[in-house]
Amino acid sequence: MKNISIIVLMFFGSLSLSAQGLNVFFEKADSFFKANVANGKVAYSKINANKEALNEVLKLAETVSVSKSDAENYQAFWINAYNLSVIKGIINNYPTKSPLDHAGFFDKTTYSLGGKKITLNDIEHKLLRAQFNDARFHFVLVCGALGCPPLINKAYLPSTLNAQMDVQTKKALNGSFLKVNTKKKRVQASQIMEWYKKDFTMNGKTEIDFINTYRTEKIPNNFKLSYFPYNWTVNKQ
Repeated sequence: MKNISIIVLMFFGSLSLSAQGLNVFFEKADSFFKANVANGKVAYSKINANKEALNEVLKLAETVSVSKSDAENYQAFWINAYNLSVIKGIINNYPTKSPLDHAGFFDKTTYSLGGKKITLNDIEHKLLRAQFNDARFHFVLVCGALGCPPLINKAYLPSTLNAQMDVQTKKALNGSFLKVNTKKKRVQASQIMEWYKKDFTMNGKTEIDFINTYRTEKIPNNFKLSYFPYNWTVNKQ
């Protein structure tokens, strides 16, 4: 009985330490984004001059352990980890005009996160998109370029994650993510909607159906949809 009690205490003790580490990560990530992001753009020159805060929060992310079954913590952790790692990738190649100027930026360079050695593409496609059918990920994972939805100046937190994802999706679909020509009955969308069409057309819906879920001024279903080129210029201040 004594041995069982010790095992139970050790188990809950490890859970407590894991939760504590995750909370500290969220706090540090929040402080970092607040200090270095404004109007969707990143102060890369400032970060490059003093990398301590970025390295500290990514060091914390190395040992965080979070289960997929704890969906809010899991998604919030990996969204923040992705966005921080993109910034780290830009800083590692600073100065740069575009993340695409560096071979393997998304699919070869690995980061130590959540006990894994992992690429940016693996976070996006394997840990998030493949596990949860939620097209809103495309509006919160920021690839370091102006064509991406804007980066917010705070961390995504489990308690506010759903609302934050909704807000960012609405901002994109009511803003620069779409170009609407009412006279010609045309709407142009970011190439993200072309590349990931399957994500925006789940459950028999069309892309315009998805857009109208979040858009204030609805797009008529008879409008022709096309896509405008992605801007891969780095999202620097």
